[in-house]
Amino acid sequence: MGRAAWRRIVAAARSRCLWWGLLSATALPPWHLIPVLLFSVPGFLRELEAAPNWRICAFRAWVFGFGLGLLGLYWITEPMFTEIADFWWLVPFADPLLSAAVAFYTIIPALAAYFVRPGAGRVLVFAGAWILANLLQQFAFSGFPWNFWGTDWTLPGALGNIFIQPASLAGVYGLTFATVLLASLPLFGRRGFLVLIVAVTAWGGYGLARLQTAVPPTGVKLALVQPNFPVPGLYDRASLLARWSTLLNMSRAGLAAGATAVVWPEGASPWQLASDPGARAALAEVTGTAPVLAGGYRIVGPDVYNSLTVTAGPTPPLAAYDKWKLVPFGEYMPKWIPVKITPDVLGAGFTAGPGPRTISVGGLPPFAPLICYEAIFTGEILNQAQRPAWLLNITDDSWFGSSAGPQQAFAAARLRAVEEGLPLARDANSGITAMVDAFGRVIVTVPPSRQVVLLAALPDALPPTIYARFGLWLALGLGFFSILVGVAWSRWRAFRG
Repeated sequence: MGRAAWRRIVAAARSRCLWWGLLSATALPPWHLIPVLLFSVPGFLRELEAAPNWRICAFRAWVFGFGLGLLGLYWITEPMFTEIADFWWLVPFADPLLSAAVAFYTIIPALAAYFVRPGAGRVLVFAGAWILANLLQQFAFSGFPWNFWGTDWTLPGALGNIFIQPASLAGVYGLTFATVLLASLPLFGRRGFLVLIVAVTAWGGYGLARLQTAVPPTGVKLALVQPNFPVPGLYDRASLLARWSTLLNMSRAGLAAGATAVVWPEGASPWQLASDPGARAALAEVTGTAPVLAGGYRIVGPDVYNSLTVTAGPTPPLAAYDKWKLVPFGEYMPKWIPVKITPDVLGAGFTAGPGPRTISVGGLPPFAPLICYEAIFTGEILNQAQRPAWLLNITDDSWFGSSAGPQQAFAAARLRAVEEGLPLARDANSGITAMVDAFGRVIVTVPPSRQVVLLAALPDALPPTIYARFGLWLALGLGFFSILVGVAWSRWRAFRG
């Protein structure tokens, strides 16, 4: 590479793209500074337009994506501090390396826009290619659908409830598409701001109208146990017995308060309820025949599963579900990485389960279990042949402390409720334990880092939404349609001179 080429790369690095990317990240949960996108997105598009060639354009896009990831993903270093003696060397590199990898997706919409003349056509192409790049991010290299701008709208309270309602039409991808379009409108001056005001007003009006539908309760009450166990925890027998005693006492308290069923968070059970009749008998002495939906581990031969086991008395389990979307580096090691990064407690890592399923047990409406990270995979969480009546997300967000990670994960889970038209019960070891209705409204929640039982009434489901019927095909179609319209519009404008 010649000296002139290096000078162009240095000039690209000195552009404002890094700062625009960092600023854009502040629109994500938990900050929700959405108006910053009215500056950062137009600024980014101007930097792309000013690029002297497509290579510099691609590099500037990567720099923007790197800044977006650097702040938006900083929380991934938190689990390393739990085993700092082993992973101290990874702390300075984890966030920059992941951000550098994810930033490549930003090149796709940037180059798509670069080859279209400025104007509305370019913005349409950019927005369409942006959600296609997000779709690729959900599936490529095991998938990591994070930092999607559609989650920006999950603000706490009534305002967030209103603005997340279009997710029932086109999911988080539709929200992201609208966000990119609206954030680009300042490029068009006064007319752009007028369109922005009209669009946001219409958006809010749709949300308000949709929220007028009443959601009756089902009559089911769940005791969501948040035990606040330390991580990674101790695994000597005394510690395991103490954990078991805590779970039994909290379950007893939940049932005494009127719960229909008890939920334990991800990995909570110290014993393998699926294969340990003694543990089930001890549990039944406390819970009787009430359903217990217990997060824990299941060992079958050489395979270890991150599981949810459903029991109701000392008899064999009613059902078991194994997590199928495993976290790379956290729960398993990709074979192409020569260095072990997973915590020692996991050994070789977990085995993936077969996929989404609906569980039906007596006394409860049928539900779809989601273990931790699985709740971020929009359009992939249900067994479409057997639509459930509610979603159950068990997790252990305590690995991420008080960082942005648990709040971003909860924001994504909230959107799944709106997308599918299903209520969501979320039970965390520590993090965000809550009941969310089918409109994404947080009905009740408890603070993190506390040992508490949340008694929550389960709301009823809504009829299948448009997104529930068509899912990711809608996002794919929206992306390509926007690009085609944008290209046609641009060529028509060029033809008119």
